[in-house]
Amino acid sequence: MTQAHKQKLTFEEYLTYEDDTDNRYELIDGELVTLPPESGPNNFIANYLLFTLASSGFIPLRLIRTHMCEIQVPILREGDAGNRYPDLVPPQLVVEVVSPGRVGRDRDYISKRAQYAARGIPEYWIVDPQEQIVAVLRLESGEYVEVGVFQGEQALISPTFPQLNLTAQQVLEGEF
Repeated sequence: MTQAHKQKLTFEEYLTYEDDTDNRYELIDGELVTLPPESGPNNFIANYLLFTLASSGFIPLRLIRTHMCEIQVPILREGDAGNRYPDLVPPQLVVEVVSPGRVGRDRDYISKRAQYAARGIPEYWIVDPQEQIVAVLRLESGEYVEVGVFQGEQALISPTFPQLNLTAQQVLEGEF
């Protein structure tokens, strides 16, 4: 992780921070940490889901964002960021595409999962290209419970969007 700024910031100071770059940052323990650029496969999956959700008619395109919607999340353990940039955000759903490596996996499977639950987001998908799975979780009593872990031609089950007709393979490979 590259440190972007030496002075410790409050969240309010972070919100007004400007360095005249296109960099995105996470605020961890008062320090700005530069986020690496999204990988090509991660971008492709997020954009595929954006197109699929928007063209389904379930969600207006203007309400769906990829990589650009910053969410303030509670800090639940030392080292957690106070903000996140999910790979995809429509109302009621957050999707994260797991980046390679242990740090990315831990962040998406553990830290972000707990933070999004604490934020009250009703549904969370973890798309894991390395494992070739899509995990669908729903919020129940303040914690995410597994709706299912889908792979291959298995149809995803979305409590929030039951009309959605997608398989894990379609999400992972961008097939129609």
